[in-house]
Amino acid sequence: MRYQGPIYRPPSEADSLLIQATVGCPHNRCTFCLVYKNGPRFSVRDVVDIKEDILKARDIHGDCVRTLFLPAGNTIAMKTEDFCEILVFAKAVFPEIERITVYGSSQYIHKKGPQGLKRLAEAGLSRIHVGLESGDDVILKKIKKGTDRREQIQAGKWVMDAGIELSLYVILGIGGKERTEPHARETARVLNQIEPDFIRLRTFVPKVNTPLLADVENGAFQMLGPHEVLQETAVLIKDIQVASYLASDHYTNYINLEGRLPGAKNRLLDQIETALKRDEASFRPFIIGTE
Repeated sequence: MRYQGPIYRPPSEADSLLIQATVGCPHNRCTFCLVYKNGPRFSVRDVVDIKEDILKARDIHGDCVRTLFLPAGNTIAMKTEDFCEILVFAKAVFPEIERITVYGSSQYIHKKGPQGLKRLAEAGLSRIHVGLESGDDVILKKIKKGTDRREQIQAGKWVMDAGIELSLYVILGIGGKERTEPHARETARVLNQIEPDFIRLRTFVPKVNTPLLADVENGAFQMLGPHEVLQETAVLIKDIQVASYLASDHYTNYINLEGRLPGAKNRLLDQIETALKRDEASFRPFIIGTE
């Protein structure tokens, strides 16, 4: 198989076959993200080349592949017709496949519209991983996410209505000290309206060569400490009312929180309360991300 540029996949796709469908990210302006800042520029691979790689993967792994992830950063931006062709082909080559997934930002999901998403679902798209980051429009504008709360809600609802699983990612601490409570409460409000299958927590870590790291270093952005992140997390969880599975499956987080809401809410809040009794020095140290 052929790969170009950085290839990332969610932790939950650790066992999935990776077949690259797109290169880079068409937005590539988020102030916290370094992945594609140095290129390559966004492009969509030829359908013929993608199919060749799928066949090559079958030669290597056989036809019993069960999960497939199609990088790179915003594969949902592919033309719907081409995307459907790839999905149908993959299902034919791997008859036992159970899940085909991609990354997709809300603004590109929104461009598909309800009908486009239904076509993708019918062709075999199983799940979309979406960086919600925050439900606070002030924060979304500051981090140059390229979308707003209204668009995120509508896009998320369309995905759910199409029958595609939705995994939403929230960045704890992305609003800094200034916006910590609005971030938690507005994000919970958006999650409650979308009702996603999964809510996955990440804690903000400044990355090299990003505008947000520069803001941290010059004092324009004041990061939360471990206790403040945990307090923000507690506000978020208290306000979430939907039946979603919450996970914090990432190295950036201070503690591991996992369970189905709302049933697990009290247990998760107890875990946070216990963690808040620890000295802050006992948590992972401050780090600057390099990838």
